[in-house]
Amino acid sequence: MVNYLYQTDQLIAAMNAWLHQHIGNIWVVEAIKIAAATATLAGLVSVMAMVLVWVERKVAAHFQQRLGPMRVGPHGIFQTVADSLKLMAKESITPRDADELIYTLAPLICFASAFVSVGFLPFAPGLQAVNVNVGLLFILGVSSMGVLGILAAGWSSNNKWSLLGAMRAGAQIISYELSAGLALLSVVVFMGTIDFQEIVKSQQAGWWIWRAHGVGVLAFVIYTIASTAECNRTPFDIVEAESELTAGFHTEYSSMKFAMFFLAEFLNVFIVCAISATVFFGGWMPFHIGGFEPLNRLFDLIPPWLWFFGKVTALIYLVMWFRWTFPRLRVDQLIRFEWKYLMPLSLLNLAAGAVVVTTGWYFFR
Repeated sequence: MVNYLYQTDQLIAAMNAWLHQHIGNIWVVEAIKIAAATATLAGLVSVMAMVLVWVERKVAAHFQQRLGPMRVGPHGIFQTVADSLKLMAKESITPRDADELIYTLAPLICFASAFVSVGFLPFAPGLQAVNVNVGLLFILGVSSMGVLGILAAGWSSNNKWSLLGAMRAGAQIISYELSAGLALLSVVVFMGTIDFQEIVKSQQAGWWIWRAHGVGVLAFVIYTIASTAECNRTPFDIVEAESELTAGFHTEYSSMKFAMFFLAEFLNVFIVCAISATVFFGGWMPFHIGGFEPLNRLFDLIPPWLWFFGKVTALIYLVMWFRWTFPRLRVDQLIRFEWKYLMPLSLLNLAAGAVVVTTGWYFFR
């Protein structure tokens, strides 16, 4: 008997076979699969965003020796539900001189780029809404479209603070995307593939963060810093610097339009941490230690999807730790750090990885 809790690829195959057997029409089957995947991802995204908001508040509170939300539900677990209801009940106001069409489309672009990206993440064997052989490249391209929504929001609001925030966002996100991409490419040269499922399988003998012979560790550090900047998180949150720009690019937004920006930000945190967990830490692959079979069998008792979410959770906590530890950088410091330090280091790391792979000077094949 197949245990679908562990063999999720068999579960997907069985569901697909059942649909073809009972419906037959391939077009109807494909439509049902698309609708089911979309509904599942929408539910996952909604719950995940509310959980992340609550966790962020709790992490911030404990760092500052506070309790955080405590009133709505046990330990405030329903506080984000209450906030969501409040945002849905608020009036959506459009500034008189704003470009109404672009003003309305901007939050949709930001949310859509993040939502589509989630569909390419491998949560477990076969448990992936869309599996293409260029998954890593595609998700980097789609997720980078979010900056267009930010630029559109700042420009269409007809507010000088929003426009300044949008221009900062364009300079920051586009700059740090280069270092993030190069950091991932430094490990891709070892893997030889950009298919997410193949990336995970290539780490069966060990995670690339340590198998890449030093290049993986440095690539992980660079990617973590660059992806934090991409998500506009402290210490790189000059896009929404309250002391300078009121709220930056989303100053004029309210109600559910503002909620979409908020939702997209937390989704992007999840996405970059999921990519990091997949590329550097084996994704859904369990942690194994060579020669310790009893311990390895114990780790195998944990389902693959639980390994994936556990690794992502640990990385999200690391990003939140950064936010409540480091002070905000000035805009000139932020851009200088990227172009004078992080970018050259990324290029050197990529060159080192290429040399190590072509010459075979590494221990873990």
